[in-house]
Amino acid sequence: MATDPDSKSNLGPLSRWTNRIITDQDARDRLYRVLFYAITIFFLVTTLFPFYWLLVLALTPNNEILSGGWDLPFLRPQGFNPAAFQEVFQQIPFHLYVLNSFILATMTTIIVLVIASLAGYVFGRLEFPGRGLLMLGILMISYFPPAAFLLPLFDAFVGNAIEVPFLGVELFTPPRLVNTPGAMVLPFSALFLPLSIFILTTFYAQIPDGLEDAARVEGTTRLGALFRVIIPLSAPGVATAAVLTFISVYNEYFFSSIMSLQNEPQEWSPLVGGILSYQTQYTTEFNLMAAAAVVGVLPVVILVIIAQEKIVSGLTAGALKE
Repeated sequence: MATDPDSKSNLGPLSRWTNRIITDQDARDRLYRVLFYAITIFFLVTTLFPFYWLLVLALTPNNEILSGGWDLPFLRPQGFNPAAFQEVFQQIPFHLYVLNSFILATMTTIIVLVIASLAGYVFGRLEFPGRGLLMLGILMISYFPPAAFLLPLFDAFVGNAIEVPFLGVELFTPPRLVNTPGAMVLPFSALFLPLSIFILTTFYAQIPDGLEDAARVEGTTRLGALFRVIIPLSAPGVATAAVLTFISVYNEYFFSSIMSLQNEPQEWSPLVGGILSYQTQYTTEFNLMAAAAVVGVLPVVILVIIAQEKIVSGLTAGALKE
């Protein structure tokens, strides 16, 4: 049966290109390079452009922003006003808002790491009935919308008496926690704990049993083996859980805006509350809001730069099983 030597010429352009990619190694390498550069440029633009846009707004005088007569504003600032970065600290005590967010994030991260380490050890290294169902129940908490907890938490944190539903029997009267760190750290810890438990469970389960057994033979308790052997060997996972928790709490505003009633720094209002303080009933200082956002994001940028190797290794190594 005769075959047509020019059968490939009958294929369409897309089919011929696909056939060349499949059969030609050099063509595949070129395609991979093009895809790599395209994806890299896309992520750089979408990630860095918002920061560049904030910098443009911060350096542009506010009257130029409000005039609306910009010519391609995203290319360069309309004017030059670096004094905005100094003025953000003069109009309001913005450094206190940043400090509030930093303290709240640090406290929450410490609490989450301690509890998640203990829970991760139990789920990752011990066998007990219902372990899978219990882990599923913990992970389900992270899918609950924060607004579902808002009313009962606020009712409890303002100091109202806790009653038995449908019976009207008062159980106890909790202390008033609004405008204090406790009203924010407790919900934050509950919301961000499931992810840390999942991450640390994955890492702790990978540690060979022989290392822990050797520590136990030397007289170390399970708790001692956790902190002396397992946690140091799982440093990438611990760093990943810590950084993700810190960033999430540092950027959080939903609970903070409600539990800090007056949006004042002495009432533990966070970073975003300080940024919104430049917006009043009669005017909005867009350049100061942008400058405050740039200043506020610097601690997180520094943290990510310092811990980037641990974060990358933690996010990738956690998916591997030996």
